[in-house]
Amino acid sequence: MTQSVVVQVGQCGNQIGCRFWDLVLREHAAVNKKGIYDEALSSFFRNVDTRNGGDGADIHKGKIFSLKARALLIDMEEGVVNEILQGPLRDVFDSKQLITDVSGSGNNWAVGHKLYGYQYREHIVEKLRSTAEHCDCLQCFFVIHSMGGGTGSGLGTFVLNVLEDEFPEVYRFVTSVYPSGEDDVITSPYNSVLAMKELNEHADCVLPIENESLFSIVSKIHQMTNSGKLGSTVKQNSLLTSSAGSIKTEQEKPFDAMNNIVANLLLNLTSSARFEGSLNMDLNEISMNLVPFPRLHYLVSSLTPLYTLADVNVPSRRLDQMFSDAFSKDHQLIQADPKHSLYLACALLVRGNVQVSDLRRNIERLKPSLHFVSWNQEGWKTGLCSVPPVGHSHSLLALANNTCVKPTFTELKDRFMKLYKKKAHLHHYLHVDGMEQSCFSEAISSLSDLIEEYNQLDATKSAPRTYPSRLKIAM
Repeated sequence: MTQSVVVQVGQCGNQIGCRFWDLVLREHAAVNKKGIYDEALSSFFRNVDTRNGGDGADIHKGKIFSLKARALLIDMEEGVVNEILQGPLRDVFDSKQLITDVSGSGNNWAVGHKLYGYQYREHIVEKLRSTAEHCDCLQCFFVIHSMGGGTGSGLGTFVLNVLEDEFPEVYRFVTSVYPSGEDDVITSPYNSVLAMKELNEHADCVLPIENESLFSIVSKIHQMTNSGKLGSTVKQNSLLTSSAGSIKTEQEKPFDAMNNIVANLLLNLTSSARFEGSLNMDLNEISMNLVPFPRLHYLVSSLTPLYTLADVNVPSRRLDQMFSDAFSKDHQLIQADPKHSLYLACALLVRGNVQVSDLRRNIERLKPSLHFVSWNQEGWKTGLCSVPPVGHSHSLLALANNTCVKPTFTELKDRFMKLYKKKAHLHHYLHVDGMEQSCFSEAISSLSDLIEEYNQLDATKSAPRTYPSRLKIAM
């Protein structure tokens, strides 16, 4: 069994990380009734014997003593991390796996990347190595961060560079939360474009998430719940967009519902690495099969059914409808419409009592309505995990390498240029040691090149689709 390490950076990264650890513990508690430390738990947790004080020795089998998350928590403000350490998850984190400061990055990518990055590099490397040493077979780093602030975008992408330098053979999956057009951080376009250059160059896969999409999904769930369409009986053991019935007992925070959606994305993404299935999909297979060109590694994610995220008792939706929903724009975690764009490849990660024949039937049913590049008409990767989400019969996570991400990047470029043409706010960045104006021109050039690569692919979409001729049998 392989292990993965979660690196959560900045306020947003740590808040999403907190929800992920909460939900993953509940999922394993529902499956692992006997309290035995097994391979499924070992993928994200160490089992540490803390009875004699000190660091405690790792216990590789037998009963659970004290679970410690394979995680590194980084923030240049102490607030969120301190809150986690005072909350119900405090015993899950080893105090040696925390890096905090007090002053923050002031919504400035340069402060996070250039100042704090170099200041804390040795600490980051030391703690990453320490975490990696506790893994028998380290397969993947999951970096969770936001793009609009200073620490998440700046220090988050600095950590990505460090991971590539120190662990070049280990896959780097990045979950990046993109700001909305009405973001309250004026400099978020600068921070996001500067961070994009680093993601282009140093990530293996990026799962872009937009706040607007998360808000839309949460609103839809609440609307469906209030209208009575989803029933009204609370499922105490389901994975919720609210905190009801979870480990947390304090009042729900405004972003908990949105963060839970991202946490569920990671939960489903890693299900095959944690549980058995008839068609398991390894994490490295996602990058291998879905990323045909190194820079085009942005995967659009969709979760379905939406009510697997809701705290209501509902009958299972028809399986075929679940597959159809995965390809509608209402279920995407970014504002995109993949059906009217070009697919490079697509992965379907199904959980629950679903057969391979169900997968094949639905792929054949949906294929005629989806545009795949001419050289990869059969670009499907499928995974079946037998353990469903808690309290539900099945779920589906779709990951699409699709040109529909282009409008998100184009809009970001436009917002960047509005500020950059006036040189507005540049002085805040340029006074940081190591930050030069060329960093901005290189970043926007990198983004423009990425958009152009998607343009070139889109230009092939208008060409007539040709299907290979089938073998004709004379009668």
